Amino acid sequence: MYLLRCDCTVVNAALLLLQKPELCPADLFLYIYECERDCAPTSKFQKLKTENGWQFNIFFPSMTMPFENVYMICSRGISNVGPNIKVFPQWKNIWKIAKITGAVLLGGCLFFTYEVVSLSRAVTLNTQAVEQEKHKSYIYLDSIHFKDQDTLGVTYRIRKDLHRAAKRFVETSARILRQPFDRYLITLDADPHEFVLWLLLNKTQAADRATRLQAVQDLAESSQLQDYQYRTVAQACDHRTAIGVARTQGVDLRFFLPPPSLPEGHDNCSTEDQLRDLLASLPQSDVDECVKYFTYLALRESSESIAAQRGGLWCFGGNGLPYTQSLSSVPSEKVETFCLQALVHHSKDSRHCDTIVAKRGLQLLQKIYQLRQDSLKIQRTIVRIIGNLALCDSLHNAIVQSGWISLLAELLKSPHIIQASHAARALANLDRDAMQEKYQDGIYILHPQFRSSQKIKADVLFIHGLLGAAFKTWRQQDLDVVQNGKAAGEKEDYTDCWPKTWLAADCPNLRVLSVEYDTHLSDWRAKCPAENQRKSLAYRSQELLKKLKAAGVGDKPLVWVAHSMGGLLVKKMLLDAAKDPELQTLLNNTRGIIFYSVPHHGSFMAEYSVNVKYILFPSVEVKELIKGSPSLHELNDDFLTVAKEKDLKVLSFAETLPTNIGTMVKMNVVPVQSADLGYGDLIKVDVDHLNICKPQNKDSFLYKRSLQFIRDALASELSR
Repeated sequence: MYLLRCDCTVVNAALLLLQKPELCPADLFLYIYECERDCAPTSKFQKLKTENGWQFNIFFPSMTMPFENVYMICSRGISNVGPNIKVFPQWKNIWKIAKITGAVLLGGCLFFTYEVVSLSRAVTLNTQAVEQEKHKSYIYLDSIHFKDQDTLGVTYRIRKDLHRAAKRFVETSARILRQPFDRYLITLDADPHEFVLWLLLNKTQAADRATRLQAVQDLAESSQLQDYQYRTVAQACDHRTAIGVARTQGVDLRFFLPPPSLPEGHDNCSTEDQLRDLLASLPQSDVDECVKYFTYLALRESSESIAAQRGGLWCFGGNGLPYTQSLSSVPSEKVETFCLQALVHHSKDSRHCDTIVAKRGLQLLQKIYQLRQDSLKIQRTIVRIIGNLALCDSLHNAIVQSGWISLLAELLKSPHIIQASHAARALANLDRDAMQEKYQDGIYILHPQFRSSQKIKADVLFIHGLLGAAFKTWRQQDLDVVQNGKAAGEKEDYTDCWPKTWLAADCPNLRVLSVEYDTHLSDWRAKCPAENQRKSLAYRSQELLKKLKAAGVGDKPLVWVAHSMGGLLVKKMLLDAAKDPELQTLLNNTRGIIFYSVPHHGSFMAEYSVNVKYILFPSVEVKELIKGSPSLHELNDDFLTVAKEKDLKVLSFAETLPTNIGTMVKMNVVPVQSADLGYGDLIKVDVDHLNICKPQNKDSFLYKRSLQFIRDALASELSR
């Protein structure tokens, strides 16, 4: 190629041509004659020489020639003239690219291998639960067929294809990695759409607790399953999984097996006879005096019932006259109530729980539960016994196998707060995988009653007063007037327990507990020999402290809410906790106390009862409430010292209206002077003693002020 008298543009174009080896032949010569001086880009040729191994020469034929007539020869790759020129490719950085690509591919292979191995381990199933369930009498052995409408939908076919693809992927990955795969999963006689259920069941047996809890939650929240799939889960899951599913809010009851039927041999035997036989088989020696008393009382009532049914003999003046029908009969429901009350006391003793289960007590209680659908009281008593039995971890499997889980899960959904709370206590005592606390007899959990991922930050504990109860004391205020043709008690927003309904909704991250204990105004009622000494504040304080410690009360910040004599019990428990090193946290974590008409300095009703003691026979707890009692004065002074030392927040409500005691007596049970602790805030409310702790509605001043105090006392914990 010859360039004669060219300008810089042409020369630069030639240089660009030389830089493209695919366009230039190997024996190309370039001659440049008499070009402009600026067209001799020596620096560019020097760069080409360095990068591509080219050779070039610049000749000056005559020093007298103008510098513009520079003769330049640029040659590249001359075939057989001159030395061989080494040619380098354009992509000379291929080694660097190869290293980066290799690293990416290697990392991807390692990540894929790790995922496949993890998936293979996740689907390894433990079939022991299935094998054990096959030997049980209530297992579903009949084959369940699909309905046509269940298999024709597009969603069903897509889901089935996805599950089949997941199964094949796991199988293929196992073969590629040459690792053992669960043979049972490969040969599982199930449709591919059941594969996900088996994966969740496998995860419920994982060693990691968080994995188990999440798997149980996912399993319980599975929706749009077929009936046979619910039965499959019910048969395959173990008792720990069944309990966790039962404590999941909104769970489908088809996840649980129905209770097994009782043996036919028991059908000819009445429930009264079976209860009497069960009580007679329990130990009667070396037991608590009250247990002996209630057992004797139940057996006596049962004997009277039998005598009434079989007839007897009346004697007049020594002459015996036979009779075939009793002048009076004992209702069977009353006999069952006495027997069940005796079983409640027996179930508090762990030594008797094994005997109750061994004597088929679980099946008998279940039979009575089903027969007494119309008696909420009997059903509550039975579930109370189950809750006591659940305190023994060794009996959990027997309780599940007897079919109680399905009944408790159903009862937990009951609109009756008392019924649901009894079921919640029993299930909480059974749920050892998610719960560490145990709720002994008389301690009820109002919130949360289900498993929840929400962290509980503090506790609120409600303690009733004289003649009160864990639920009825804290109900909404009763109104007898009729408004707009509808009784106030029938309003849609009426609640039988405002801490369960209102407080739980306003403060969902609080655990709400309620305590129940027996109290009496008079000793006219029958009682066990040890009842008198157990009614004192000192005994009740020690008894409740043990129960509260087992329930974990004191481990978190705490607010106490007490009515009437319950406030005195709270003060006594805090003073006892201050003296016990193991209970110091209960006092240290107490943030505040709400007192509803607490007789800090005594009550007029107690003084009235003592004045007519030969008629009313006042009980021990009533005698302790006498106005000006030295023990109350000492209790109040000691508590004020501790409250000021710990800087406790206290809010007191005082009643201003008299209370009807019977039909003829009307008095201020706790005057304002007695309700004034002398520490904290005191608020007077125009209500009587019974309604001081029962707000009219959620917008009433009584509830709003109580809610504000709880939030203020726990402000630092609730703000986290």
